[in-house]
Amino acid sequence: MYEGVYLSFDFPTEIINEGMVKLVIPKLESFKRGFWDYAPSKAPVFYNPLMKTCRDIAVLALKSYRDIVKRELNVSEPLTGCGVRGIRFAKEIKGINTVYINDINKRAYEMAQYNVRLNNLTDQVFVANEDANLFLSKYAAPNRRFDFIDIDPFGSPVPYIDSALRALRDGGLLALTATDMAPLCGVYPKVALRKYGGVSLRTEYCHEIAIRLLAGCLATVAAKHNIGIEVLFSHSTDHYIRLYALISYGAKKADETLEKMGYILHCFKCFNREVHYGIPLIKWNIKCIKCGSNLKAAGPLWLGRIASKEFCNLMEGNLKNLGYMDKGVAKIISLIKNEADAPITYYVVDKISDKMNIPIPPIKKVIDGIKREGFKAVRTHFHDRGIKTNAPASNVIKVIKEAVMKSAH
Repeated sequence: MYEGVYLSFDFPTEIINEGMVKLVIPKLESFKRGFWDYAPSKAPVFYNPLMKTCRDIAVLALKSYRDIVKRELNVSEPLTGCGVRGIRFAKEIKGINTVYINDINKRAYEMAQYNVRLNNLTDQVFVANEDANLFLSKYAAPNRRFDFIDIDPFGSPVPYIDSALRALRDGGLLALTATDMAPLCGVYPKVALRKYGGVSLRTEYCHEIAIRLLAGCLATVAAKHNIGIEVLFSHSTDHYIRLYALISYGAKKADETLEKMGYILHCFKCFNREVHYGIPLIKWNIKCIKCGSNLKAAGPLWLGRIASKEFCNLMEGNLKNLGYMDKGVAKIISLIKNEADAPITYYVVDKISDKMNIPIPPIKKVIDGIKREGFKAVRTHFHDRGIKTNAPASNVIKVIKEAVMKSAH
């Protein structure tokens, strides 16, 4: 049945199944020089099996968005690689009118074309071989815009945000992936400032800062086009972060969006953190009100919500009908739903225990203790030992110490 598949390409390939589709992909093992090597980046066409969870969630998110808008959708993936994501959208979601996928790599373009034919989608999925920004700019006219655009690059999505926004219709959904975690998590704060327009900070909750920096970048770029945003869902998984945002046309919507920008101030001595709304530059010598140490700032970044409980409910409902999804997807969505309305930032029990030089107590005992103090406390998907709570740092530390003492007896 697949005779000629391997002859179509001048590099080793194999047939795999993902979701409901069948794909020809580079045989990744052939491009590894050792166990340490990252094969997807060495292969002539990009395919990363570790991003299946990301693609599963993308299918769920688009299906849930389709449930909200209740119309036929025109979808675009301008950095498609072998075509897996766009092909899955067409195959697995009812109500998708057309999918336009693109890659500047000629071999990727040819492989994506082959995979479209392999899944009998030539009337629904169209493949282009252009620069991503040039490709998107061709759909910027009002009557040509997409309902959903998925930007999933190797690195930062920032170079594509402007053209994606112009190619997205009013009320459309934009998905962004960022894999450049070192700048976003505070290892290279100047790079984060240069790329995302905000300073990152190397804290225990740096992955949440990363998402808020990406959302803040999107908000400020959108505002230049008189567009506002609403983040429906986001997650931090493995080596990347992911964001889904609705866009709304209008200067008023843009102004309302910018009101959700500001700074997170962090005390590295006592774990205290403060949130300050507003974009104008703040004084950098602000003192911690708890211990008097200098506070470090992350931002400007997005301080609005980074997930919608209602949208999570829709995704969970759709997940029940899709038994082939990774088991971890349900856990990620459930955790995000529970923390959707929780305060900004989170505490990591291990980090506090290390600082206090005490044993690490069970996370459940810490959560129960915080609740007994009269505060809210939930686990977070960002860190398996992380807690989101409205309790001050001093109360969290007190509860952790008490949990350790009780465990000792």
